[in-house]
Amino acid sequence: MDIFSTAVLLFLIMDPLGNMPIFISALKHVPEERRTKVLIRELLIALSILVVFLFIGDNVLALLSLDQEAVSIAGGVILFLIALKMVFPPARGGGIMGDTPDGEPFIVPMATPLIAGPSILATLILMGNQNPGQEIALLGALLIAWFTSSAILIFSNRIMKLLGNRGVFAIERLMGMILIMLSVQMLINGLTSYLVHYYS
Repeated sequence: MDIFSTAVLLFLIMDPLGNMPIFISALKHVPEERRTKVLIRELLIALSILVVFLFIGDNVLALLSLDQEAVSIAGGVILFLIALKMVFPPARGGGIMGDTPDGEPFIVPMATPLIAGPSILATLILMGNQNPGQEIALLGALLIAWFTSSAILIFSNRIMKLLGNRGVFAIERLMGMILIMLSVQMLINGLTSYLVHYYS
């Protein structure tokens, strides 16, 4: 297994560039002095989830009697609801985080499903099964991808200042539409996999 190519694959699945506008939107109601702290906290939570699934993902799903299809469908539903609020924000201006304290995100949606999403969790489980005994190499590839993604996302505050409120507003609506399409595709993939697995 090539650690570098695996890290590139995981990085692409994490899609930090595509997630940047969503992170900016999720953090826009957080006081500026807390944004970096909140972002780092969410990145560390995401890393913890990814490491857990790398080593014991199969066991966790079995313990909870969950199939990988259920993880994909649940992630699609969550992303769809988030995307709807991005395109059609509440009249009171609560943003995509709703009634969370001070509009501050916690675990959802930044840590999961945006970073530690169904796609990368399923990929880690699959790679673990295909490369038995190489968990340390997989962990190294995961850390490379995570550090690179984190470095990109930490600059989201500067990008927010560069774009201004109108720019963030426009990108939030655009990314909301794209996210709706991605969430629907995630739901379709999960349902298709379920039907194929149980009715083939």
